[in-house]
Amino acid sequence: MAALLLLPSMTLAPSVVRADPPRPAAQTAPPSLSTKTPSTFQQLVIISFDGAHDNRLWERSLAMAPKVGAHFTYFLSCTFLMTRAEGGRSYRPSGHKVGASNVGYAQSRDEIATRVHHIWQAHQDGHDIGSHGCGHFDGKDWSEKDWSAEFTAFDAALDNGWKAAGISAEEPDGWRSMIDGIKGFRAPYLSTSAGLVPAERKAGLSYDASLVTKGPAWPTPEDGIQRFGLPLIPEGPTGRRVIGMDYNLFVRHSMGVENRKDSATFEQRTLKAYRDAFATQYDGNRIPLQLGFHFVEMNGGAYWRALETFLTETCRKSDVACVSYAQALPLIEARKKADPSAF
Repeated sequence: MAALLLLPSMTLAPSVVRADPPRPAAQTAPPSLSTKTPSTFQQLVIISFDGAHDNRLWERSLAMAPKVGAHFTYFLSCTFLMTRAEGGRSYRPSGHKVGASNVGYAQSRDEIATRVHHIWQAHQDGHDIGSHGCGHFDGKDWSEKDWSAEFTAFDAALDNGWKAAGISAEEPDGWRSMIDGIKGFRAPYLSTSAGLVPAERKAGLSYDASLVTKGPAWPTPEDGIQRFGLPLIPEGPTGRRVIGMDYNLFVRHSMGVENRKDSATFEQRTLKAYRDAFATQYDGNRIPLQLGFHFVEMNGGAYWRALETFLTETCRKSDVACVSYAQALPLIEARKKADPSAF
């Protein structure tokens, strides 16, 4: 599996691999939620995965969702639907040589075949399939034309997915409709430019999830695109804020270097941060809580384990909905009509 690059100046250490389960640290109990008069509005929790490449983690997330009562958004990187031999001929990233990719390619047709089946299962299960572009490049200097070319390449790779896997005959009815129904995008590195929103609008998208906000925030409309942002949330002994994404916690906890020895400690710190961020909104204004992840188990899987515990505790509450971005949009619109003062 190719290494996954997440920030322009930082890359995942090559030692990021699946680890044996660590010895458990002392468990922290969920916070006691306040007894004040409950809100009449649901608390939304939005979980997304960038890259969506590792087939083992596809299986894990798809099994997790019904167990905890959640739907997810999967932001796909399209180079994982082609081999390097194919991508080297067909993918032309703006500002880079033909076939370049910061995240590599699928290693085999069999790998692609497994992945397209997972994508189709996710779609059938009601999850949101979104775009993360193709080669995971920093688009801060890209023009509208550059972004549009990337969206076109993404669409073509998905359209060709079953053929690239050598199983064209297995392509299900509705695959093309699924591609046409993709409505969201998250920029690699959360790095955008002035040309992004116009290109998203021309591509028929309705939301973007590439911003960072000071805390949980409502999406803001821009030229017909609803723009979501991952929040800065308090974390650790001092409560210093960090982007609510696994990679940023990985850098915070271990400087981006794999540390399995302290995995259980990192898990508990992360779980507390998720719980506290949730409780603040649940007991407050009930602004949606967004958390982002990757299909990489960093620091011995600490962040995925924290996610599973958090969702198990949270999603079955009667006044909580763990939803995808696509599902959140109409719920937010209904909230806006019912409670305009919240916006």
